[in-house]
Amino acid sequence: MTKVYDNDVPETLLLQEVGEVSHLAGSGRVLVRLDRQVREGQVLCDEKSVKVARVVEMIGPVDRPYASAMPLTNSIKKFAGKRVFAPESPPAPKKKKFRRNKR
Repeated sequence: MTKVYDNDVPETLLLQEVGEVSHLAGSGRVLVRLDRQVREGQVLCDEKSVKVARVVEMIGPVDRPYASAMPLTNSIKKFAGKRVFAPESPPAPKKKKFRRNKR
């Protein structure tokens, strides 16, 4: 994915290979066999930086888990068996929940 700013210097988004799309589950989710750790809510892309799915939960063995992900494209079947990537960016900071003082 390339971003172009006013000074016309493209900034490329680095992608890190995280696994392979295993198959489409009956529930409509995509199962991805992971080689690296990903976090819930992370977007997975293909080699052309097309958004494929968003990770919902981690399942399976700890040493090589599966990610259950919601597809972000209608043509998800063509991604079966393909490698998926995640952007190399630090995780977004979570907002601290506001809790009011009860008296």
